[in-house]
Amino acid sequence: MNDIDWSNLSFGYRKTDYNVRCYYRNGAWGEIEVCSEETIPLHMAATCLHYGQEAFEGLKAFRCKDGKIRIFRMDENAARLQSTCRGILMPELPTEKFCEMVKKAIKLNERFVPPYESGASLYIRPLLIGTGPQVGVKPADEYLFLIFVTPVGPYFKGGFAATPYVITRKYDRSAPLGTGIYKVGGNYAASLLASKEAHEAGYSAEFYLDAKEKKYIDECGAANFFGIKNNTYVTPLSTSILPSITNKSLMQLAEDMGLKVERRAIPEEELATFEEAGACGTAAVISPILRIDDPENNHSYVLAKDGKPGPISTKLYTKLRAIQYGDEPDTHGWVTVLD
Repeated sequence: MNDIDWSNLSFGYRKTDYNVRCYYRNGAWGEIEVCSEETIPLHMAATCLHYGQEAFEGLKAFRCKDGKIRIFRMDENAARLQSTCRGILMPELPTEKFCEMVKKAIKLNERFVPPYESGASLYIRPLLIGTGPQVGVKPADEYLFLIFVTPVGPYFKGGFAATPYVITRKYDRSAPLGTGIYKVGGNYAASLLASKEAHEAGYSAEFYLDAKEKKYIDECGAANFFGIKNNTYVTPLSTSILPSITNKSLMQLAEDMGLKVERRAIPEEELATFEEAGACGTAAVISPILRIDDPENNHSYVLAKDGKPGPISTKLYTKLRAIQYGDEPDTHGWVTVLD
């Protein structure tokens, strides 16, 4: 453990001691198993490989000032995974089993939970895959649910800093009535080319418009968008956007701070009216947006007037992090303190 420089961790995979697994066979979930192996024995005709029966989640645990470990909103991750299961016909994992396995995975790897004030956290990755063999498009009869953890640093190297984004019309992340509302690997595979081109052009991430009309703000990279204007927190309402637990939390905190919250269609041209804006998700919490370039129309929307994160984004980011780290009261019951 002495080889880990906690303050300079990147966001990526690092081997830990154990993962936890549970199999679905003969119509029922089995017992929780502990495993130190990083690989999965998998049938070559497994539905996860051929028909995309795969879903995952992402959440975090934090070492706090009082020495305790806190987990943020894992019941919401369980609920979102269940929604995905209904969407792609996989058996739903009960919330109780999901939460039990999250806690077990953290406890087994407790030595990898980064210290308080290191800027790092323990990233938790639940994964559900169809393991039963099929040739012919239909659901599997067997599934594997597993959870591994890994210590991570900030998603963006600069941490909480305003960075540029770019609008792409060449690609769609997901169809309006497709799998965009589910956390499935195919959505991310569909974003890889656009993301590569955005990074090569010097941007933090690509910015998608709605797939149907290319008129409305959809998602930014793998994150939800929000904009601030007239004391209002505005975020897109769409049938192709993943319901972000971070965004849901920020909407509540915005209301707590006296802001109005609006979930609605946001036309691209409305970007010009926002005082500040950000991308939000588990990995980065909030990634403030410096500007959004629209190269096809030779236009740029500046969203950080002095090049720095806006005051409301900063306040929301600080508040949410303080709740996650136990530095401020958890008035909404979002945090689970590990025994």
